[in-house]
Amino acid sequence: MRPPAQGVAGALRVLVLAPSRRVTTETFVRANLQRLPFDLVACFGDELPWRQPLRLAYGLAILLSKCLTRIGLLRLATLPASLVAWLLIRRHRPAVVMVEFGFHAVRVMEAAAWSGVPLVVHFRGSDASADRRVGLLRQRYRRLMELVAGVIVKSEPMRRVLLDLGAPAKELIVSPSGADERLFHGADPAAAPPRFLAVGRFVAKKGPLHTIRAFERMLRALPGPLAARCSLVMVGQGPLRGEACRLVEALGLDGVVTLVGPCSQQEVADRMRGARAFVQHSLVAPDGDSEGSPVAVMEAQLSGLPVVATLHGGIPEVVEEGVTGFLRPEGDVDAMAEAMARFAVDPSLAAQLGKAGRRRALGRFTVRHHLEQVTALLHRVARPCQH
Repeated sequence: MRPPAQGVAGALRVLVLAPSRRVTTETFVRANLQRLPFDLVACFGDELPWRQPLRLAYGLAILLSKCLTRIGLLRLATLPASLVAWLLIRRHRPAVVMVEFGFHAVRVMEAAAWSGVPLVVHFRGSDASADRRVGLLRQRYRRLMELVAGVIVKSEPMRRVLLDLGAPAKELIVSPSGADERLFHGADPAAAPPRFLAVGRFVAKKGPLHTIRAFERMLRALPGPLAARCSLVMVGQGPLRGEACRLVEALGLDGVVTLVGPCSQQEVADRMRGARAFVQHSLVAPDGDSEGSPVAVMEAQLSGLPVVATLHGGIPEVVEEGVTGFLRPEGDVDAMAEAMARFAVDPSLAAQLGKAGRRRALGRFTVRHHLEQVTALLHRVARPCQH
């Protein structure tokens, strides 16, 4: 096999393998593809382009791998996609292969052993926490950790999980995906009405029902005229949205709590500029699924909003208690309501913490910071002939 190609203008060539291009919530995958300074070749497991035989074979191999996983043939499930990934490596001659999500990396990991090309795996959240991922794939993850040259995780708790599974400590970096500094700015909590904003999928780990209950309890605690001015806007879609709608109706919050459905990043940024504070009640889901470092929390801080969230996952690494927002225990709806009420009553406090949050996000939690960390890791582990 010939040495890997340098790619466009001498840039490092990176083969990116990901489960999906189309999932609207996976903004971080698209950010990597758009802004990483490499000659990128990307293949997605949910695409079947009939006129591109290798990419077609990759999509079909991923489908077969999923079927084999469902019937418990975990070792066999690794072989189809690994074989096609090996062919893609021979075709494109990358210096590094980067795989998005640990569960997807398990499908293709043997290609790294067969080709000798360094493998970097990007863990995002459920792939390092949920029982359906870690519980099912624990032994497969141990094999994966024998093969990787580098690992990227979103939070310190995720780092500990992967270290326990054998990840290489030297090349295991904690890098929150970050917020887009070009979009998220301009919030003015002091001038905004007492409008609270929540952004995220309607799934258990995001705690949308807890957020609604906390908002209702806050209203009951506030003076009538102030409570009448408060509102909650929730952006997102997911399996719990129907239950959330029914809860809003049952609590008599129609017209006060608005579920607007999915929005573009630009629309989310615009809504943040009109809010008093951002709220998110993240918690461990019944299946063990946990957050890494929620991007929406970083987007809110970068916009200049104070945050009310929970002591969960990587959130305490992003939100500084009493400085950029308030953090409350998972499941404690009353404590969350109390924290929200402080911003409803005192817009100057919201502005103070919002400004501190923007300074913190600008210094540590932008997409640029994340991409710089990933770029440095990929350069470190790339095959020597690339330097």
